[in-house]
Amino acid sequence: MDTSVSKSQFKPRALEYLRLVEQQKKSFVITHAGKPVAQVIPYIKKDDSALARLKGSIVAYAKPYEPVGEEDWEALR
Repeated sequence: MDTSVSKSQFKPRALEYLRLVEQQKKSFVITHAGKPVAQVIPYIKKDDSALARLKGSIVAYAKPYEPVGEEDWEALR
């Protein structure tokens, strides 16, 4: 698939283009008079749960049972 397609080419074959995006996981740009007007990208489901957002935020914590120092709290401000 080309990386761009004109609106007039996209309109009659919209479902075909969307299937290609879904199957090949590639994006493309829709143009009008040679200028980009929209980008179609594959949908990627995000896990917006609180634990998912925190995952990977702490690389290592050497003393998990020790109180957190004042300087650590200040770094978060």
